[in-house]
Amino acid sequence: MDTLKKLCNAHGVSGFEGNVTEIMKKEFKKSCESIEVDSFGNVIAKKGKGKTKIMLAAHMDEIGLMVKHITEKGFISFVKIGGIDDRVLINQRVIIKTKKGDIPGVIGSKPPHLQKEEEKKNVIKHDELFIDIGAKDQKNAKKRVEIGDPIIFEPNFGQFTGDVFYGKAIDNRLGCYALLRIMEKIPKGIDATIYAVGTAQEEVGLKGARVSAFKLNPDYAFAIDTTIAGDTPQIKKTESSLEIGKGPAVTITEASGRGVVTHPKLRELLIKTAKKYKIPYQVDVLEGGMTDGAIIYLTREGVPTGVISIPCRYIHGPTGVFNMKDVDNTIKLLTKTLVEFR
Repeated sequence: MDTLKKLCNAHGVSGFEGNVTEIMKKEFKKSCESIEVDSFGNVIAKKGKGKTKIMLAAHMDEIGLMVKHITEKGFISFVKIGGIDDRVLINQRVIIKTKKGDIPGVIGSKPPHLQKEEEKKNVIKHDELFIDIGAKDQKNAKKRVEIGDPIIFEPNFGQFTGDVFYGKAIDNRLGCYALLRIMEKIPKGIDATIYAVGTAQEEVGLKGARVSAFKLNPDYAFAIDTTIAGDTPQIKKTESSLEIGKGPAVTITEASGRGVVTHPKLRELLIKTAKKYKIPYQVDVLEGGMTDGAIIYLTREGVPTGVISIPCRYIHGPTGVFNMKDVDNTIKLLTKTLVEFR
């Protein structure tokens, strides 16, 4: 659990995954035969010497913000990195990751007391918001913050009750954690070569998966990610019937077919393995959203690819909610699947 907490609290806005990279490298050294960081920032670990090459991918980056402008009064204007709903931004605490250290800030806006009735009806866009770092003026702010500094939501991680936890960047540090544990549990004598890849810049275009899959040219691949749990108010069963605590989700297709269409062999293998070992699982058909699998399976002449996701609440926000049993069962399902692979 300490490793998962470190991963969630780490800084890893797309293109700035270095903090997560170091954690992944350290943990992979405990179980893998070789580790490298490629020129794009992907962490690639290897285990096994079999002829069949299987790639496992989990993205290291998180959604976040970036400093765009510093006003004369020392307030910070920003852009969004990755898909963020503007409605979750107001009054959030953030950390600006600067060369000189962490700078805390609060996202501010015009208070409701001063808003006109029409203003209250509208979502305040992110370009109308600002970050307050307590600076006296622009000169004071520029001593601490530079244009282009990445910004994360304030780190948080904890336990609600039982197996239900919450944390920053669970999309996709849960997948990263699962990847580490899977490599630990795979037997050394496995008749395959397993490549575990912590990918960079997934949230801004599935970029790391594209270049690492091209490099490795695997025979098969599995992407590990998070997905939307529908067990909250305002989400209809027809939108998502997934629930936290009911097992990992085996994806059939993403983004109404625009993303990965899971290869039948891998889909059936995952489900067959889950039934054989009595591992709870769910089936996911996504109308929107894609994973690294969407780009891996289009690499070179095509790579048969499967996707397994951990249902979570409130992903792409400052804090998400998940059930640790789903994480553990993801690890168990993929480990058993790799051993059963023929």
